[in-house]
Amino acid sequence: PFGKSITATIYSLGFANKAALSFGGIAPTDFTRNLIYNKNRIFAFVMALGEVDDEKYANAAGAINYGFPTIADTDIPAILPTGVCTYEHVVPLIPHDKIVEKCIEVRGLKVAVAKVDIPVSYGPAFEGERIRKDDMQIEVGGPGTPAFEYVVMRDNNEIEDGKIEVIGPDIDEMEQGPGKPLGVYVEVSGRKMQTEFEPIFERRTHHFLGEAQGFFHMGQRDIIRHRISKDAFKSGFRILHIGKIIHSKYHEEYGALLDKVQVTLYTNKEDVEGKLDEVKAAFTERDERALGMTDASVNLFYSCTLCQSFAPSHVCIISPERSGLCGAVSWLDGKAGYEITPTGPNRPIEKGKLIDEKLGLWEGTNNFLYQHSNKEFERVSMYSMVTDPMTSCGCFECISAMLPMTNGIMTVDRDYTGMTPCGMKFSTLAGTVGGGVQTPGFVGHSKFYMGSNKFISGDGGLARLVWMPKQLKEEIGDAISEAAKEAGLDDFLNKIADETIAQTEEEVLEYLQKVNHPALAMDPMF
Repeated sequence: PFGKSITATIYSLGFANKAALSFGGIAPTDFTRNLIYNKNRIFAFVMALGEVDDEKYANAAGAINYGFPTIADTDIPAILPTGVCTYEHVVPLIPHDKIVEKCIEVRGLKVAVAKVDIPVSYGPAFEGERIRKDDMQIEVGGPGTPAFEYVVMRDNNEIEDGKIEVIGPDIDEMEQGPGKPLGVYVEVSGRKMQTEFEPIFERRTHHFLGEAQGFFHMGQRDIIRHRISKDAFKSGFRILHIGKIIHSKYHEEYGALLDKVQVTLYTNKEDVEGKLDEVKAAFTERDERALGMTDASVNLFYSCTLCQSFAPSHVCIISPERSGLCGAVSWLDGKAGYEITPTGPNRPIEKGKLIDEKLGLWEGTNNFLYQHSNKEFERVSMYSMVTDPMTSCGCFECISAMLPMTNGIMTVDRDYTGMTPCGMKFSTLAGTVGGGVQTPGFVGHSKFYMGSNKFISGDGGLARLVWMPKQLKEEIGDAISEAAKEAGLDDFLNKIADETIAQTEEEVLEYLQKVNHPALAMDPMF
């Protein structure tokens, strides 16, 4: 301390002044640059405790001239507009238990978390680690089990930084095995935070959690599937540590945007299901942001290579009319992701010269795919599942597959566990189509893409769809009906078979003939 008297404040400011002169090369009389240097580099503030008399007012005003705000516990006049200071100048009436936190926030001071406080090793070496059934302690999510990961923005005064809470039993109180519900509810706040960034943080959770040894992360939104190994459990890893990883890594990676991160982890099935209505409504609202934009209206597409830890040659190419196959990254999300982290998984792709309008082939997308798929693939058709289809990882919401006898395709989503007309369940299809390969006649994609005018438009479009699970038909029926109406397909939804109507390819064909499905009259797919 420089002294107990209020006049000792002058020595503190003198020290800041010397820092500007010594390290910033500021001339002694250049008060403007002195202010800018201290405002941007010296993160000091005045914490005024107790009554403020005229002498204290004068010293605090002097500190403001260096860009250092005053935060007080008494009712002094507030000066809230920004200008000299980064944010507010004088903030009064802050309770003692909140005043340090408020000082850090108002000054714009960012606190980096140096180490992830978990009982297992952590780092990029463990990303992509597979955990077999015999080695797992529990499996979270999966077909028929409610689970989600969700990030939402709040005001700074609504949440508490570092608050991590598990509502429900932790792993110690769970039986070993699959089918465990989990809701990961993350609330963030920050002066520079935007709602458009929510899905970016949400999707990067895949990367952050995947770096914990003994933790397998798959999926996104409300179709997550995680495994925690027996070894990680024995080392002390618990559900609580999921929140610790998120809090630590969000601050480390996005400290320039975030002030606070609060994580609530729900493990009771009723609590998870209770939150799903709010969560799904938010996901729908995000998907609708991109409606009205077309691929032809933009010159840039965006990439997503987040899943290359599992599928090294996989590259998602995201356009306004084709979201990422995981369903969590739209074109707007890709754009926001690039703004946040220019060196991250979302990069702009100039379309370049058009090669084939029907298939959706451009020089720019082909070149990007070649360079970022480890030179594994040279061409990608944005609108075809037969000719150079997009690669697929394992995070797709749906898989579409050709049914040659019907001259059409079937689509199955991750939640459907039954047999499909192509003779494979979703899990078998995922093993065939995923892994970062191009599989002509098969393609992984999002649910949102099925309501797009560009849905396999190079192969005939939505009119090719002949079978899908009943639950999926009910979930996205409105979007399909709207797209069918625009395409001139009357009563199309009722012409699509489901598992209650047909379970084999022969039964699908019989139903198509009965309802006069348009796929029967189309040109062959290959």
